[in-house]
Amino acid sequence: MHIGYARVSTSDQNINLQKEALEIAACQRIYEDHTSSTREDRPGLHKALEQLREGDTFVVWKLDRLGRNVKNLIELVTSLEKKNIHFKSLTDHIDTSNPSGRFFFHVMASLSQMERELIVERTRAGLKAAKLRGRVGGRKRRMTPSKIDSAKQLLANGMPPKEVANNLGVSIPTLYRWIPASSLP
Repeated sequence: MHIGYARVSTSDQNINLQKEALEIAACQRIYEDHTSSTREDRPGLHKALEQLREGDTFVVWKLDRLGRNVKNLIELVTSLEKKNIHFKSLTDHIDTSNPSGRFFFHVMASLSQMERELIVERTRAGLKAAKLRGRVGGRKRRMTPSKIDSAKQLLANGMPPKEVANNLGVSIPTLYRWIPASSLP
């Protein structure tokens, strides 16, 4: 039996391409996850692995759908091999049912990890360059300098913190993050 596994990192990504490829590859069952490969909690993957029996083939669309870490990929495929379960990656043309496929798996797993590490390295370099140009990442701040000044004036005039927060459209913890209670009159 062929059992397939599809994964996308976020819920807004489309998983249909992977599922269609797995159906064409004659997968009788297909399990899916909508989460990052770095997360341990992947219920679709766990269900797929539970269904596999001796002689079955575990099929993924691409190696990086299974994981980004060579050590974990090799451990997973090795544990499958011990149970006499084959592994197949469709777009990477990996099939561990033969010696050349097993060798190719190890090469592709290493390349996949290197690609991931290069992406992380480029992202960090980009963030550092942006920071040097004065750009700050993350969400837009709710408390602007004018809101902080307004909050200080309202609090100084005796308005309760809850009303100040409501007037400024922020939560009380956000208000206290920018104007600590210890600095209030």
